[in-house]
Amino acid sequence: MQKTSTVRFEAASTLAVVVSSNEPLLYLSDDQKVIAASASFCRAFDIDPETVCGQNLSEIGNGEWAMPKLASLLKATASGSADIEAYEIDFQRPNQKTRHLVVNARMLDDGDIDHIRLLLAITDVTDARAEARLKDDLVRDNAILLQEVQHRVANSLQIIASVLMQSARRVQSEEARGHLHNAHHRVMSIAALQRQLSMSTGGKVELRHYFTQLCQSLGASMIADPDRLSIQVMVDDSAVEADVSVRLGLVVTELVINALKHAFPDERPGAIVIGYHSSGKDWTLSVTDNGIGMPVGGEAPKAGLGTGIVEALAKSLNGDIQLSDAGPGAAVTINHREDAGLRTDISTAA
Repeated sequence: MQKTSTVRFEAASTLAVVVSSNEPLLYLSDDQKVIAASASFCRAFDIDPETVCGQNLSEIGNGEWAMPKLASLLKATASGSADIEAYEIDFQRPNQKTRHLVVNARMLDDGDIDHIRLLLAITDVTDARAEARLKDDLVRDNAILLQEVQHRVANSLQIIASVLMQSARRVQSEEARGHLHNAHHRVMSIAALQRQLSMSTGGKVELRHYFTQLCQSLGASMIADPDRLSIQVMVDDSAVEADVSVRLGLVVTELVINALKHAFPDERPGAIVIGYHSSGKDWTLSVTDNGIGMPVGGEAPKAGLGTGIVEALAKSLNGDIQLSDAGPGAAVTINHREDAGLRTDISTAA
């Protein structure tokens, strides 16, 4: 008697849980008759709750649940040979669009070992799939648009560089010619930056390859004799966000251009070395040459556009600039220390 009461209590509890569930659920016998249906199931599939209990699954509604494959899977589940795991079906009703459903089913122990019970859960993924397809379409369209923009940017930079070179050949003033050549070098370096970034994936840029490509571009446009001058890249495996790589690349461009213009006069041979290494969020960027070194006193050149660009970029990267004697030559180093930024924030707050 006590066992019978326990079984009835567990069965009643199961019915209560199924009927009140927020998810579309069907509670079935082993011959696929509906014992109970959740209110959410009836709402989702426009079924009168008064008509569903006692009917076979294939009979509910207007017969749209009469799907041989689903019936076969439920039979296998009732036999204990399989569970239905995320089985997808196309649900069709007259004069309505096809819905995409994901169903899961398993045997349910409600305390009555003499009767097999099945719990069938249904999830309508139509809207979610449509949204996913829309996102995929947008990603694909954006990728095509980005490629087109990059192509146009590359063409525009090439046109600007050509115009600058033509202008440099026509002007009589050596000073004006020098300014036009400097502008040409900067445009070409930006073109190299744009080309390298267009090939990067995953939002991160590997600096070793990035700086190598950049320096090859600078060398091709500014070094007439590669046997006399060279640019070397000594960079670790660091990878940074694309916007950070752009600023680092522009710093390298300005410092390399400056070294090529001033460090090796009178056909002096030499090398420029680009260095970068990081540890956690701390990093150091250096551009070192073995040229004539930095003039001091009255011979020191006035700060120009390149110096202003480097200082502004270093500030935007929260880096400190250091100029030092490389013996021979000169070194420009930019250090970024995360704890230094924290100390500054603390002292400012105090």
